[in-house]
Amino acid sequence: MNNRYAAISVWLHWIMLLVMVAVYATIELRGQFPRGSEERDLIKTAHYLLGLSIFVLVWFRIVARLITTTPDRENYGKFQRISSTLMFLAFYALMIVMPLLGWAIVSGEGHHVQLFGWQLPAIIGPDKDLAHDIEEIHETIGTAGYYLVAIHAAAALFHHYVKKDDTLKRMLRFKD
Repeated sequence: MNNRYAAISVWLHWIMLLVMVAVYATIELRGQFPRGSEERDLIKTAHYLLGLSIFVLVWFRIVARLITTTPDRENYGKFQRISSTLMFLAFYALMIVMPLLGWAIVSGEGHHVQLFGWQLPAIIGPDKDLAHDIEEIHETIGTAGYYLVAIHAAAALFHHYVKKDDTLKRMLRFKD
């Protein structure tokens, strides 16, 4: 019976949490500065860079998931297995779809998307109306992301404090 995540999976989990917190923090902080200000533009740029970083990291996480073992869930009931699978799929969809939507927004606004000095191709042509519509979707899914994180954290705490199992502990093991 395997009851551990590989160290790479644990590290990627926590690194991506920190990057996601930074993504959400930048978008929340953006509103503290007037439109068109240098500070607001800098925060928006950080938001784009962090979001695209998640897009890059999620592919490493998917590969790690495919080539390493994950803990057995045989002691989980049917509801827990289904809900954990749905949460897993929702998070991965969030980490893939949100950066793509952000990239489409920037492309649709007619701006270039840069990631670590590389100019990425536009994924849609300039179309401010379409960019606005995509931004509405991006914001709605972003709001849902807050709930996903809260549910995920609550489930981990439930396992730790109520069920008293090692679900949370195995995600805190950084060494194999």
